[in-house]
Amino acid sequence: MRKAPIAAVALTMALGLVLGGCASDETAAPAAPATSAGAMEPDQPMASDEAMDPGAPSQTESDMAKETDMATEGSWVDQAAYDADPAAFHAAGDVVLFFNASWCPTCRAAVQSLDADGVPTGLTVVSVDYDSSSDLKRTYGVTVQHTFVQVDESGNQLTKFTGSTSGADIAAKTV
Repeated sequence: MRKAPIAAVALTMALGLVLGGCASDETAAPAAPATSAGAMEPDQPMASDEAMDPGAPSQTESDMAKETDMATEGSWVDQAAYDADPAAFHAAGDVVLFFNASWCPTCRAAVQSLDADGVPTGLTVVSVDYDSSSDLKRTYGVTVQHTFVQVDESGNQLTKFTGSTSGADIAAKTV
């Protein structure tokens, strides 16, 4: 009598391996950009309870110095890291918001390139979740995913473009 449940489990596991193993890189969600200490991934909601937890480790001056060094070398960061200290990133050079979605093939190509090749010195690319950032999209008139918006230290739009898939190409289109 035990053969039926074991066979069902084996079949379920085999199907899981077959279906899971057949997914191409094209359907996989993009990797999140490098984040600063304590920052959340771009597609995670802000958790105010977590941020206010007195038992949670606080960011040290050493951590903040590392963020500033990272910005100087060229950065690929999530929106939470940027929002925590935009002045540090602007002091290091140009800042470009990258409105991207995990379901967008062109966005995934750009994410893979930024992850693999990095970002040129003096440039910070901020990953902004296209699907959940309605206010920012409205602010900058973003109507399609895979849009880049260069902003100044006051948040004013300097330029807007689409189609870039590498850090070098993004840097070339900044003003």
